[in-house]
Amino acid sequence: MKPRIIHSAVISVFTVLIVTTNVTKAQDAYFVDGYHGGVYGHYPRWQTQFMVDQLSQHPNWKINLEIEPETWDSVKVYDPKAYKAFQNAMVKPGFAERIDIVNPSYGQAYLFNISGESIIRQFDLGIRHMRKHFPEMSYTTYSSEEPCFTSALPQILKSFGFKYAVLKNPNTCWGGYTRAHGGELVNWQGPDGSFIKTVPRYESEALEPNSTWQTRAWGNGESYIQAALEQGIPHPVGMCLQDAAWKGGPWLGADKPLYQPSHYVTWTNYFENIAISEAEDVWDFSQEDVLVSLVWGSQVMQQLAQNVRVAENNITLAEKMAAYAKAYSGGTWSAEKFDEGWRNLALAQHHDCWIVPYNRVEGNKTWADKVVDWTGIANEISAEAIDGILGGKATEIEAPLSINVFNGQGTAREELIKVDAEGLKQGNWKVMDIKGQQIPSQLAYIDGRQQLLFRAKAGPLGLSSFRLEQANVPKGNETRALKMPDGKVQVDTDYYEVIINPAKGGVIESLKAKKLRGKELVDKGDDRAFNELRGYFYDLGKFLSSTESPAKVEIVVNGPLMTAVSVKGHIGKHPFEQLISFYQGERKIDFEVTIDWQGSPGIGEYSQMENYKAVDPKKAFYNDAYKLLVHFPLALDQQKVFKNAPFDVTRSELESTFFTRWDSIKNNIILNWVDVMDETENLGVALFSDHTTSYAHGKDHPLALNIQYSGRALWGMNYKIEGPTHVKYALVPHREKWDEAGIWMENARWDEPLKAQLTTTSTGDVAHQSLLELEEEGWQITTAHFAGKDLLVRLFNAEGTAGQSTVLVDGSFKRAEFVTLNGENAEVLEVSGKSPRKIRLSIPRFGVRTLKIKDYHH
Repeated sequence: MKPRIIHSAVISVFTVLIVTTNVTKAQDAYFVDGYHGGVYGHYPRWQTQFMVDQLSQHPNWKINLEIEPETWDSVKVYDPKAYKAFQNAMVKPGFAERIDIVNPSYGQAYLFNISGESIIRQFDLGIRHMRKHFPEMSYTTYSSEEPCFTSALPQILKSFGFKYAVLKNPNTCWGGYTRAHGGELVNWQGPDGSFIKTVPRYESEALEPNSTWQTRAWGNGESYIQAALEQGIPHPVGMCLQDAAWKGGPWLGADKPLYQPSHYVTWTNYFENIAISEAEDVWDFSQEDVLVSLVWGSQVMQQLAQNVRVAENNITLAEKMAAYAKAYSGGTWSAEKFDEGWRNLALAQHHDCWIVPYNRVEGNKTWADKVVDWTGIANEISAEAIDGILGGKATEIEAPLSINVFNGQGTAREELIKVDAEGLKQGNWKVMDIKGQQIPSQLAYIDGRQQLLFRAKAGPLGLSSFRLEQANVPKGNETRALKMPDGKVQVDTDYYEVIINPAKGGVIESLKAKKLRGKELVDKGDDRAFNELRGYFYDLGKFLSSTESPAKVEIVVNGPLMTAVSVKGHIGKHPFEQLISFYQGERKIDFEVTIDWQGSPGIGEYSQMENYKAVDPKKAFYNDAYKLLVHFPLALDQQKVFKNAPFDVTRSELESTFFTRWDSIKNNIILNWVDVMDETENLGVALFSDHTTSYAHGKDHPLALNIQYSGRALWGMNYKIEGPTHVKYALVPHREKWDEAGIWMENARWDEPLKAQLTTTSTGDVAHQSLLELEEEGWQITTAHFAGKDLLVRLFNAEGTAGQSTVLVDGSFKRAEFVTLNGENAEVLEVSGKSPRKIRLSIPRFGVRTLKIKDYHH
């Protein structure tokens, strides 16, 4: 059970709401009660029968449920009588209208911290699973006890058939809350322009004093309702979805000064029969209106976020590869197996993994332990599909061999391709395309393994084939990096001229972007150095920086396509190594940092080992200024920040990302990337992260990435360091704004690189087979898979135009149409041509559409 501070009202027995104030008869007020939890979080075996009994005992009580779908599998086994009674209640007059399922998502994820495709699968899996138990149940209103919100939800919810949403989470604000905005109803508008009728956190809904987990809407107190009435809200409503396992029954008790009269409601009934008929205004809801603060930078959070990101990237690529194989070779598409992969990933995205990672789930395993298990299963399923489609891995490396390369996106890509070449003997090798043209290549040791690098073009969504042959003529020894007489290391590519200074801990002293008019990107006047690691070690009472000790800088890869520099230094007594990689013909710069911690040093503003208090709004883990950050002082004036979110990009309105108190939380999250732009010079630098965490930026603080926090945090748990820290990030300097610069799709390619394998199996004499090609380069394919004979392709318009576009499909099919996420036909599309067939369609900016290609065959 999740630790909480529970008000005494929980254990009261509901009889009659008693008037305890001198308030005269006033307008009615309403309250949403119910339960939150599940078999993984907290759901005791008596809970189901308890709800049935309480509904029978209190005919005026109504419940709104956010119960993990898998819970009902267990209840059906261990308490079949209660299970049947609850099933009956869901359809029985007098009971059915008093029960509302408000969040059927599979793992009750926070949503703001995972991919857009993951959000869709959370609801898809959850609703399908719930239908096995409650086939007649409809899902009309979305609500959550935790801050499970993200800006793109309106279009996702509406596509699943939801009509309404709620942006309150009054009793569980430990991890955050939404910005107060508006009155009784608003039209919550998503980034694509769609909107959904929503109950917001009222402008008058203040945070509860002496609390770091509640707003005043948690119990329909007189002060909350009176404030709402004074704001002009005619039908004020409060809310608490109790934790399953709380035994008090109806939440509102007689031991507090409640507003009278207060009536229990389901959310759907409130929207359809009580609230005003039309929303008062349109709220252009920004991702920065989701105010959240988890223990960003802690090692446990860092690692689970990395595990989730890897599993997300693997399973979406595996689905696309399996769809390709089914189309071209009749490969077996196992929907059940991929559902199992997504199921495990959905559980790894459960909000409790992220907010109480040290709590026990089963036996001696914590939520963090279970994330390793769950993502491990998802990765195994993905690997089986990927390896099978790329062809059997060559165990004896003897030329000639094939190199199969899969591109999971809908447009052609030309970039550096890396393939495992363990066992390839040193010598002269060449990579050839299907026409016999030689392609630039390079052998290199990366991460302790020999890899073959070559730069080539891979066609859209499909498989390309190349040949590896022995060369008669040795390659030239073309290098890109050298050590200068003063000990500094210089790297020179077609994109950059870089100076790395070992005397200052291996920081980047100069970074000149040749293709950006030779712009020097390093702000040499800033107090922080570029790529400097710095944080406050509170046990020592001071900041420590990587610049305080000299570093050993070595050129570890030096060839025509890739150059990598190793920086080995110290932060105090703690050794670290950074691997910085540059590529010919590519603008991204990759960084990989490993810190070999000596013990578990405290890193943060101050120690709370002895004086942690839940009610104290100020906590050390809120303040990123004292965490270990890697800094990027940029020589860009008038900096504006853009950052991505699931199916969205937000222009930040924050003057500073820093805060120190629960009542002043900001959205300082980097999901995939943050971009700093100088609109006057029309230049920017994007920062990519391999996991969801926080970033730092302000007028007087350069862009920085959170690398480490260590100390007490939520519920007084010690978020300690238990091994090395390993983080990957990248920088992408660019011209033009993020969308014109293609930053979203650059990051999509970084997350989903071209997948290559040396094999004895090839595509024959065909250079490339493309299942599908997109005319728009700014559209992302988030998944492609078969449902029976139908090919389903999910498209997200991240950077493309909103006008008519074309999708080319290699194969025959009956028709093409857009379908909603709940499977309903939404729009029949125009199709022309024969080979390939052309589908005409349009998607608004930030729009998500599922393209159904009916009865596809090749």
